[in-house]
Amino acid sequence: MSVPIIECIDLCKSYNKYNYVLKDLNVNLPAGKIIGLLGPNGCGKSTLMKLICGILVPNSGTIKICGEERSEKSNALISYLPERTYFNSGMKVEQLIAYFSDFFSDFDANAARAMLADLGIATDVKLKTLSKGTKEKVQLVMVMSRRAKLYLLDEPIAGVDPAAREYILRTIITNYNPEASILITTHLLHDIEPIIDEFAFMGFGGKILMSGVADEVRETTGKTLDELFKEVFRC
Repeated sequence: MSVPIIECIDLCKSYNKYNYVLKDLNVNLPAGKIIGLLGPNGCGKSTLMKLICGILVPNSGTIKICGEERSEKSNALISYLPERTYFNSGMKVEQLIAYFSDFFSDFDANAARAMLADLGIATDVKLKTLSKGTKEKVQLVMVMSRRAKLYLLDEPIAGVDPAAREYILRTIITNYNPEASILITTHLLHDIEPIIDEFAFMGFGGKILMSGVADEVRETTGKTLDELFKEVFRC
């Protein structure tokens, strides 16, 4: 049996002593898959991603990456796309490419330039001159140009126009190592459903309410994941 790319054991995270965003979360996520982490706002999806990549520290519990407990060493395996852009707006795109090349040994600058060219984004312009959606495209290109073991993509298509979503989703599935894994959150389940292999519906407190192989669940229920999501989280 293959080692899970992510294993969470009794994971807890609170921002104060009364409010646990994640409470006793136990989940295994398989390697070599595109996995949709899906749930309502405030259920802990972004918090879980930040814990996995080390931005946040859990109150208790264990996170394992590729079978080993999360550590500074794990950071080299992970390429993280936060839900908000964080780049210095005064930098040019080409400077950003140089920055990533210096900082990440697995960054492929040629792949980044090729994707930017496909999107019609010039590399000699400053980020502050770009629209919000274009900045998000640049950030996704930077993240997907690494040769990581695990990609954490938090709302990668939320801020872009519908015409660009197909290209971005195609970029996601064609520009990562097939042995790697992608964990992706989004509110646009209908758009990403065709590319995800497995899914997990997360409720409040970080409880996994339903999970499985996307094709198997669609076959057994006769419903799309989008339809199941609406049933599980019906108000």
